Amino acid sequence: MTSYVAHVDINNAYVSMARLFEPELRDKAVIILSNNDGAVVARSQEAKDLGIAMGTPWFQLAANADRWGLIARSSNYEHIGNMHERVMSILGRYTDRLGIYSVDEAFLEVHGTPDKLQQLGQNIKNEILKLTGLPVSVGIAKTKVLAKLSTNAAKHIHELHGVCVWDRADQATTEALISRLPAKEIWGIGERTAKRLEGIGIWTIKDLRDSDEIMIRDKFSIVQMRIVLELRGVRCIPLEEPQEVKGQLIFSRAFAQPVTSRTGMEQVLGMYAQQAAAKLHRHQKQARLLTAWAMTSFHSTKQQHQPTITVRLPGASADPVVLAKAAKELLPQILAGVNYVRAGIMLTDLRKRGQQPFLEPFVSAHEEKAIGPLIEEIKHRHGPHSLGLGLAGLRTAPEWQMRRNMLSPRYTTHWDELATAHA
Repeated sequence: MTSYVAHVDINNAYVSMARLFEPELRDKAVIILSNNDGAVVARSQEAKDLGIAMGTPWFQLAANADRWGLIARSSNYEHIGNMHERVMSILGRYTDRLGIYSVDEAFLEVHGTPDKLQQLGQNIKNEILKLTGLPVSVGIAKTKVLAKLSTNAAKHIHELHGVCVWDRADQATTEALISRLPAKEIWGIGERTAKRLEGIGIWTIKDLRDSDEIMIRDKFSIVQMRIVLELRGVRCIPLEEPQEVKGQLIFSRAFAQPVTSRTGMEQVLGMYAQQAAAKLHRHQKQARLLTAWAMTSFHSTKQQHQPTITVRLPGASADPVVLAKAAKELLPQILAGVNYVRAGIMLTDLRKRGQQPFLEPFVSAHEEKAIGPLIEEIKHRHGPHSLGLGLAGLRTAPEWQMRRNMLSPRYTTHWDELATAHA
């Protein structure tokens, strides 16, 4: 039986997720803001119709928001992450090969005739809508590139009702479609590459598909050659596996308010070390080197300070206590009264857990007792602020943490923010 690739994409994911428990947002101009409520990262169609562009700073819109009927929401990462997990869990019922591409997209390996695949796509769409309330579009084709193209067609051609099986469509129709669409509409072809393609006479998707793949490889790269082959129905881009931590792991954030003391920076570094330890444990990795840094604003004319330190750990470790102690070696360099606007830690020299032999003097007592996984299990059961190490365990969120003044309730992840149903 022929193997196909299904691509499932949540329609306007951030806005759709915001509207789930706030039906009053439907049919309204809604925007979702980036970290610290900085700029627009998602827009409803109504917001697009107002002419609001992606990346527009919120301070440029705030004064006119009420007059325009524009509603802004902070990025609700907890809610977005939970809904992502629910959608991916549903998709896992349809295949034993699921490639999660992003928070709102996934690829599935599926099998069947074009007619059966059409019904399968409709079933996926209906079940996700029924169980999560989220609208999705489904594209099915023999390759990932064609599946993504099919999803775009499913979104924009009303008669397809959100599902497009490429091989089921009339060939004259698909040929006309790719003859009209510019090459930059293809997944993996950016603006710069598209301009270079135009320079050699390749303007449309059809032009790219019919080009000499060896010439494309020589003038561009093997990545673009694979896109050409995928447009011809030759599968050469594998399904993505869940992303793995490889060469380095970085935790860094800009602060909502500057950190001006060693005590505040100690809390920052402790929280980042704990988060990094949790991620290392999830990926069965350990680190040998830790780099910690802090920095003032590049635009400051009065203060410029970027302290940094690199620490070699006693042995490869994912112990949150060991990582926190290493990160805090930066503290003697922190100057009181200086406005630090960002800090971070980077873990390098990563290796698979258990690869090196353990010698008793180098075994961390906390790691041997699995303190890191225990903390994460408690936080998973009782909430993110239920437990922490040292100053990172303060229950009240610190002032420097990310500003989200227009945050919707986290309806599915926080007990005290659950939705209330009225009879």
